[in-house]
Amino acid sequence: MEPMTLRRRILELLRGQEMGARELSRALGIREAEVLAHLEHVARTAAGAGERFTLIPSQCLLCGFVFEERRRLTRPGRCPRCRRSRIEPPRYRIR
Repeated sequence: MEPMTLRRRILELLRGQEMGARELSRALGIREAEVLAHLEHVARTAAGAGERFTLIPSQCLLCGFVFEERRRLTRPGRCPRCRRSRIEPPRYRIR
């Protein structure tokens, strides 16, 4: 049996639970930037398999602003409402 590729391992982790990029990087033993680079491809693979890649949006920890319109998979730099950078990173899941 072939070993699972990194993207397949990400798919399996996200099928079981909701996770952020940092949690995925720790579970896989790779950098967070590498995880973010693979996530777009993982989303396409999931869609091709009839599954749904869900992005749980980032939220400002100070004013509560939710980044619902944001489609990028990375964490925003600053909140547009309060201009602070205390942002909860986005989370991902496959259903």
